[in-house]
Amino acid sequence: MFTSNVLALGLTFLIALIWLRLNDFFAHRGWISSSLSRKIIHIGTGPIFLLCWLFFAESKLAPYMAALIPLAITIQFALVGIGVIKDPASVDAMSRTGDRHEILRGPLFYGVVFVLLTILFWRRSPVGIAALMILCGGDGLADLAGKWFGGPRLPWSRKKTIVGSLTMLLGGFILAMGVLWVFVESGYFPKPITDYLLPVGIISLAATGVESLPFADIDNVTVPLTSVVLGLLFF
Repeated sequence: MFTSNVLALGLTFLIALIWLRLNDFFAHRGWISSSLSRKIIHIGTGPIFLLCWLFFAESKLAPYMAALIPLAITIQFALVGIGVIKDPASVDAMSRTGDRHEILRGPLFYGVVFVLLTILFWRRSPVGIAALMILCGGDGLADLAGKWFGGPRLPWSRKKTIVGSLTMLLGGFILAMGVLWVFVESGYFPKPITDYLLPVGIISLAATGVESLPFADIDNVTVPLTSVVLGLLFF
């Protein structure tokens, strides 16, 4: 069992590394903008990582082994952000303006949240999956939709749009339900997927409200925290 989980860890690490370095390469070459690369990483890394949980055999050590992946990436983020590691490609991919210090905010919080929720909830509860997928699919898409489509601004948060908030709601709900469906079908959760529709909808709505608030660079903490608190109530 331990050997199979070591293999699962290696495979997960390889997949994560390829995904991140591809985005680094595209952004560094200028094929995609830094802001777009940042959001692609934000949206795609989570579901890829969570689906890799299926590689691991049942073991008390499995969640800790899986959490080593986001932990290693988060440590790398921190070292790049403070300048210990010189990695212009990563800076281009994960910062809005090319300032490496930006990595010490949103991207670093993102990684820490993944480490904690992986260890706390793993495949034992839908709470962690729902919270992480609402963060990825909702918060990640909201900013892109707001920039691409524009439209009326929120009265209480002039940098955010109604379109962005609607995208946050729908994107988070759809991605959370999609990944939960995979785990339900894989036999990890006994309830039918339809039982999750209302709770995930309510949690997505609440997370959307929190994301709409006019506070910068803390969505990667406030959105999953809100989702976890409500998830513990509903699941």
